[in-house]
Amino acid sequence: MELEAPGLPNSFNNYRIVQLSDIHDSMFGDNHSDLVSKVKLLSPDAIFITGDFIDRNRYDLEQSLEIVKQLHDVAPFYFVTGNHEISTNDEKHIKDELSGLGVQVLTNESMTIASEEGEQIVISGIEDPLSSNLVEETYVEQVIDYALKDVQDDLFKILLSHRPEQFNVYVDRQIDLVFSGHAHGGQVRIPGIGGLVAPGQGWFPKFTSGIHEMDGTTMIVSRGLGNSIVPIRVFNRPEVVVVTLKSSNE
Repeated sequence: MELEAPGLPNSFNNYRIVQLSDIHDSMFGDNHSDLVSKVKLLSPDAIFITGDFIDRNRYDLEQSLEIVKQLHDVAPFYFVTGNHEISTNDEKHIKDELSGLGVQVLTNESMTIASEEGEQIVISGIEDPLSSNLVEETYVEQVIDYALKDVQDDLFKILLSHRPEQFNVYVDRQIDLVFSGHAHGGQVRIPGIGGLVAPGQGWFPKFTSGIHEMDGTTMIVSRGLGNSIVPIRVFNRPEVVVVTLKSSNE
């Protein structure tokens, strides 16, 4: 999809992002050949992994790391945790392995990306709320504030955050563009209605797929690639999200 992004510097026009979310230790073709081929054909400028890279119920980190190993020369990787990384109690090992492969692991922090012309955007990432005993909304507010504490207000801000149900917080914190997952497309999609159920949102959830906009904030929710406890999807194909940013100044 093409997405007009007000405030995006001109030199980032046509910046292409591939989002891989909720992989859950699934396999995509022989040694991930189907997924790897698809991503390579897309020629992204960045690849975002927005949580649940692994699955706590069939934990196979090496199998999922193979995706990164085969794609690390294609584009820079950026990663944030989902609830499954936290609940394995092996989070540090997961992050260390990803970092060792050159993945930028974002734990309540931001990094600035500069174009050849010297213009900048910010990519931030926050840890999944399962890592805290705070109320989820309070936690997300606090860690976004922490991640952005040294970021200039006028820079275009992209946030990676596993949980779409915190959309109001992202809007309140004036994030330009958010990439999220977690909802698995609502598991079962009912034509004309949408997803049936999602963690953190319950029945007939609002944020399960596609683009959501409010007060200058855009959130993209991936239906994800894998499954976890419920192994069945209905009218809800797994997806690789592809977003090409368009500067409104072009």
